[in-house]
Amino acid sequence: MTAMATTERPDPPRTADERTSLEGWLDFHRATLALKCEGLDDKRLREASAPPSGLTLLGLVRHMAEVERSWFRRVLDQQDIGPIWYSDEDPDGEFHLTDEDAPEAAFAIWREEIAKADRAAAGRSLDDVVSRPDRGDYNLRWIYLHMIEEYARHNGHADLIRERIDGATGD
Repeated sequence: MTAMATTERPDPPRTADERTSLEGWLDFHRATLALKCEGLDDKRLREASAPPSGLTLLGLVRHMAEVERSWFRRVLDQQDIGPIWYSDEDPDGEFHLTDEDAPEAAFAIWREEIAKADRAAAGRSLDDVVSRPDRGDYNLRWIYLHMIEEYARHNGHADLIRERIDGATGD
């Protein structure tokens, strides 16, 4: 079973307004992670192919689901929701896979968190500021930029992991 069906990656707009550009780049990076996972079976999605790192493509997908949830739902929308896979006892739980962790479920949760993130941001100004006593003040612009950076960094990891798995390269 492969991770996802054929992914179409949107080209970010080159002459759009700020909001459209930020959303375009975020969508581009979301699709890039999906492409890095495309066509791989369960075993390969779990493969830590760049020793000594234990990082896997499936772990990255789960991590990005947590990041989407945290920044858009917990911070921006101030929802009182817990994490999906990590805990105080296992702060990197999204990276610690068990035999019961099905890739299909992880990809479904990731896609669901993306949809919920997009809904949380819809209709808000980039200048909307949210305050979290434990994290400080953020505006939506900063959250978008941070998410683009987060995906870009982890897509670099995904690139290396995928190349080590089967030689596939590309942006």
